[in-house]
Amino acid sequence: MSDMSEMPPRLTRLALATSSRAAHVLAPVIACFALALVLPPGLLGLAFLVAGATLLFMTGLILWLVRRYRKSQEVLWQTAAALNQHDAVPCFGTDDTGRILHRNPAANRRFPGDAAHLSGAIAELFAAPQSVIQRLRMKADDQGAASEDISATRGALRISAHRIDQVGYLWRIEDRIAVPDTAGAAKVALPMMRVSKANTILDMNEAMHELLGGRPKSLDRVVRQLPLQADLPTQLETAAGPVEAQLALVEDEDGLTQVYVWPGAAPKTEMTHADALPVPLMRISPSGRILMANPRARSLLALEDTTDLDFAEVVEGLGRPIDEWLLDISEGRGTGRTEVVRATRPSQDVYLQVALGRMVDRDQVSILAVLIDATELKTLEAQFVQSQKMQAIGQLAGGVAHDFNNLLTAISGHCDLLLLRHEPGDPNYGDLVQINQNANRAASLVGQLLAFSRKQNMQPELIDLRDTLGDLTHLLNRLVGEKINLHWTHDPDLPWVRADKRQLEQVLMNLVVNARDAMPGGGQITVETRTAHLTEPLQRERAEVPVGDYVVVTVQDEGCGIAGDKLPKIFEPFYSTKRLGEGTGLGLSMAYGIVKQSGGFIFADSEVGRGSTFTMYFPAHHASAPDLAEAAVERKRPSNVGDGGVVLLVEDEAPVRAFASRALRLRGYTVLEADCAEQALQTLEDGSLRVDVFVTDVVMPGMDGPSWVTQALKQRPGVKVVFVSGYAEDAFGHNRAKIPNSVFLPKPFSLSQLTETVRNQLY
Repeated sequence: MSDMSEMPPRLTRLALATSSRAAHVLAPVIACFALALVLPPGLLGLAFLVAGATLLFMTGLILWLVRRYRKSQEVLWQTAAALNQHDAVPCFGTDDTGRILHRNPAANRRFPGDAAHLSGAIAELFAAPQSVIQRLRMKADDQGAASEDISATRGALRISAHRIDQVGYLWRIEDRIAVPDTAGAAKVALPMMRVSKANTILDMNEAMHELLGGRPKSLDRVVRQLPLQADLPTQLETAAGPVEAQLALVEDEDGLTQVYVWPGAAPKTEMTHADALPVPLMRISPSGRILMANPRARSLLALEDTTDLDFAEVVEGLGRPIDEWLLDISEGRGTGRTEVVRATRPSQDVYLQVALGRMVDRDQVSILAVLIDATELKTLEAQFVQSQKMQAIGQLAGGVAHDFNNLLTAISGHCDLLLLRHEPGDPNYGDLVQINQNANRAASLVGQLLAFSRKQNMQPELIDLRDTLGDLTHLLNRLVGEKINLHWTHDPDLPWVRADKRQLEQVLMNLVVNARDAMPGGGQITVETRTAHLTEPLQRERAEVPVGDYVVVTVQDEGCGIAGDKLPKIFEPFYSTKRLGEGTGLGLSMAYGIVKQSGGFIFADSEVGRGSTFTMYFPAHHASAPDLAEAAVERKRPSNVGDGGVVLLVEDEAPVRAFASRALRLRGYTVLEADCAEQALQTLEDGSLRVDVFVTDVVMPGMDGPSWVTQALKQRPGVKVVFVSGYAEDAFGHNRAKIPNSVFLPKPFSLSQLTETVRNQLY
C-alpha cells in the first residue's frame, strides 16, 4: 500500500487504535521471547519464538504505517489551510470527532475564543448544533460534501461540510444573502422569502417583512393553500389584509425554495420591482429569448441592451444545448437543480450559478432566472486542482530522481573509466566523449525536474548579487547577441542574499535567454537589483510575501509578451509558449523551484505586444561578509597520486558499486564492498580490520545509510564518512548533522568527484 491516506476507514481506525496500545503489545512479545528461552529446545519453544517475532514485526509495521498516515494528514491539512487562508467565509478544519484542527482568519474574527470543538464554537448561533454537525458528517461521508441552511438567532446560515480524504472535515459557516435593513431598500426591493421543505420560513428581506407586517416562522401563517403554486394566483395574509399575488418559485440546489412575490401583473410593475431587486434576475421565454433583465443581471453579463437577444448567446459551458435546458424547465422537468455556466460577454472570466423557475402568468409560460456570481468559487476550485497537480508532479519528479541518478552514475562512471584507457587520438575517444556529454545533459534534465519539485541539491552561501551579475555580464552579452542591448542597474547598498550561486546564475541565464527569444527583432533587456522593505505583507496572485527586508531582482524585456490565459501556467513543467523543438518547457519551472528553495518569491507580469517582467524577492541578510579568502583555501593534491587507505563501500546498486570500487582502487585505495547495511556491519565485526572511510548510499533496502553508520561509529569513532544519494541532501540532512566528520556527494558523480571527496575526507 503506497499511501496511508488511501487506507479504508476501518483499517485506518484499526491502525490508530493499535498504535495507541503499542506499549501493551510489547508485554506479550516479551513473554513469548521469555518462554522461548525458558522452554527446552523443541517445537513449542520455536513456536513461541516465531509468535513473538511476528507480534514484534506487526507492531513495528503498524507504527510505521501510522507515522506515514499522520504525515499525509499534515500535508492534506496544510493544503486545505492554504486554500482557505484568504476566504472571507469562516472555515474550520476538524477531525472525525469534531475537534478543531485549524481555523482561518475569518473564523477567528467571527467566532472568537478557544473552543476545542466545532459544536462549542457555534453553540450560540442555534440550538442543538451537535445534531446538525452529526447529520452533515453522515451526508459528507456518503456523498463527499453536504450543506444545510439553518435558521439561526442572527438570521439564516448555510453550513457546509467537505470530507477531506480520511483525515477529517472542512466546514464553512456562511451567512445567507440578506437585504440591508435600510429605508430605501425596504421601499423598492421585491418581497422575497426562503422556505424549507417543511414549510419553515428561514429568512426574508425587508420588503417581505413590511408586506406581512412581521416575521412569521411558518408558511401556513402566510398562505392558506399549500403547497405553493407558481401558475395560480395566491392569496397572502398581509398586514393590510388578504392580498392576491403571483408567486415565482426558485429552488436552491439543496432543496430550499426562494419565493418571490409579484404583487402586480402589469409589465411596468414587474420591471419596476425587478430593477430594484438586489440580485441579478432575468425573465426568459421558453424559446430562449430574454424578455427582461434587471440592472444587476445586465452588469454581471456585460449587456447594454437585451433586445432580440437569446440566453444562449450570453452564456456557455453547460455541456448540452441551452435551448434544451430551457425547454425542460418550461415543461416542468428538472426544476430542482442549478447549473454553473460561463458568461461570454465580459472581458474576464465570469462564472454563474443559474437557478431557473417556471412561471405562468395569464396562461403564458416564462422562465425566471436567478444568477449568482460563482467566479470566486470556481477560482478557488481551480487553485485547489492546480495545487494538487503541482504536488503530484513534484512527488513524481522526486520519486524517479533516485533511479535516474543511479543509472546516470553508472553510465558516466564507466565512461570515465574507459576514457582513462583511451587517448584523444584513439578512434573510440570521440564516441566516449559523446556518451559522457549526453549523460551530463541527462543529469541536467533530471536536475531541472528536481528544481521544480524543490528537491535538488543546493550549496547555499552568502553572496553579493552585484558580483554574481558582474561575473555573468560577459557570458550573457554573448548569449543575447548583437541585436539586443543588455542594460544593468544595481543598488549601491545591496545586502547579501543566501543562495546557491551556481543555480542562481542558471536562473538569471534562463530568464535572459527567454527575454532574448521574445525579441527576435532586437530590443533592450533590463536587469535591475534593488532593496525593498515591506512594512505589510505583499499579496501577489496566490502567494504572500511576509514583512521584512528583501533584495529584488527584475528582468524586463520589450518582447511579444505572454497572453493573459497562458500567464498562470508558465511555471508548470513542460509548458512552453515556444514552438515544438525550441525548448523543453523546464526553464521557468526550474527557476521557480530554485527561487522557492532559496526562500524567495518569483512573479511574472506581461502584456501582449509590450513585453514581460519577472520579479524575484530574496530575503536580505545583513550579517558581516564571510571570509571568502579563507573559504576558498583548499588542500590540493595531485589527482593522479595514490593515497592508500581502506574504504568500506556500501551501495545496493551493483553497477554503481562496480564503478565506484574500480575508481577508488585505481587511486590506490583498498576497497571493501557491501551491498547492504547489514553486510557492512557484519564486515566490521572483525576487530582487526582497519577502515579509514565509509562511502555509503543513503537510501537502501533494510537499514538506511545514516542508521548503520551511527551504529558503526560507536565502535569506530574516528572513521570519516561520505554519503552518496540521488535524493536531495535536505531529505536526510537532519540525520547527517548528527554524524561527525561526514560529507555529502550527490549522484550522479564522476570518477574525479568521488576520488577527490574521499581524499579530502582522509586528509
